[in-house]
Amino acid sequence: MENKLTKQELLIQQATEYYNQGDHSLGYRMLLDAALNTNKSEVYKAALAFVEIYEKEENDKSKILDDFIICKETINNFSIEDKNIIGQPILKGISIEKEYKRGKFKLGPIDIKLHKGDIFGLVGENGNGKTTLLTILASLIEKTSGDLSYSFLEHSDDIYDLKSKLVYIPQRTSKWYGSVIDNLKFALVHHGVTGEKNHLLVYMMIARFGLWKYKDLKWSELSSGYKMRFELARTMLRKPEIVLLDEPLANLDILAQQVILEDLKMLAKSHVNPIAMIFSSQQLYEVEKVSDEVIYLRNGKPTDLLGLKTQEENSLIIELDTTNSREDIEKVFQEYELEQIEYNGGVYIIYFKDNTITFNNVLSIIASNNFTIQYIRDISKSTRRFFVY
Repeated sequence: MENKLTKQELLIQQATEYYNQGDHSLGYRMLLDAALNTNKSEVYKAALAFVEIYEKEENDKSKILDDFIICKETINNFSIEDKNIIGQPILKGISIEKEYKRGKFKLGPIDIKLHKGDIFGLVGENGNGKTTLLTILASLIEKTSGDLSYSFLEHSDDIYDLKSKLVYIPQRTSKWYGSVIDNLKFALVHHGVTGEKNHLLVYMMIARFGLWKYKDLKWSELSSGYKMRFELARTMLRKPEIVLLDEPLANLDILAQQVILEDLKMLAKSHVNPIAMIFSSQQLYEVEKVSDEVIYLRNGKPTDLLGLKTQEENSLIIELDTTNSREDIEKVFQEYELEQIEYNGGVYIIYFKDNTITFNNVLSIIASNNFTIQYIRDISKSTRRFFVY
């Protein structure tokens, strides 16, 4: 009977597979995560030796596979026990409300339960309470009513410990002075890590978050994407248990968004230090791809208080971007009972009453009638359908 792989061994195996398949960046980041899991200086040194080689090879990363393997074998020398803490409760909010004396806006009541390893997306139009909810959960502003509690691995009433375990990253981060590396080293000193361990850990975080070539740059010399990577690196040095991010994808290009989302998921699902995360964004589809649950807010209220159907009973809702007319759509689907067709944001939202029709049926009908399509998506279970009103 084969021995079951530990989660650390599985992570290293996946990193190797990705690297061998040509997904060098993903395999590289996963390998560094495995190295960080060991918390061993000698492993950090071996990993950083590989980082130097990796960063210098700009053309063909497959050429340095042997160096990847050497680093991997060093990490494999240290076994990591499976902690099995993913899924443990860490935050609970009951009937959270916030009401402002000036103005008519009121948030909630909102119930929320967050577990280690959870990634929750927070969506809604601007001014509907996303930032307010995040700052309440981060204990940065007082709620008007309701109960909010945390279940950290180690209980402490010290406010400094709370701020270390519970991190809020705003959309507009504060300007800092000096270089990337100096700021990260300074941040780690504040958490009691000095000397060689400080040096190694900071360099590991710089490599992990793609800041190697930018470590000597100042705040004004970094793009929005690299400022966000810096914030993530600084945050992870604190070993938080909950991370709350307000619009982390704002002002990022598509590639940067995908890398950040990938990193957020990898960090949250870590088998050694899983993190509970909530992040807000206007990038609805990107949020839904990585989130375990999506919270939709309108006028400060969540879905269940808005009278919105959380799932139309097996009915199909399609978002369609086409140059064909409404009449064309009605004609090809005349055999099926359409509930309504709405033109929203430059695309058609098509609701089917007939619960026997499937998305594959729709694709077949559209193809056989030679529709010109730019985009089509099944939004039956997506929060996108709540933005149509």
